[in-house]
Amino acid sequence: MDDDARGTEPVEYADCVHCGEPTEHPESTKGTTLCPVCEWHEAQRTACSG
Repeated sequence: MDDDARGTEPVEYADCVHCGEPTEHPESTKGTTLCPVCEWHEAQRTACSG
């Protein structure tokens, strides 16, 4: 039996601040949390803001 699997709490993921979808970041993450789709859109906006 895997000792690491016993007694661990499920991770609560933070909601995206733009669309409200679950993110890949735990709720304890500080700062703005974005879902993968919104992270991609944000990267596109900042990369092309020449």
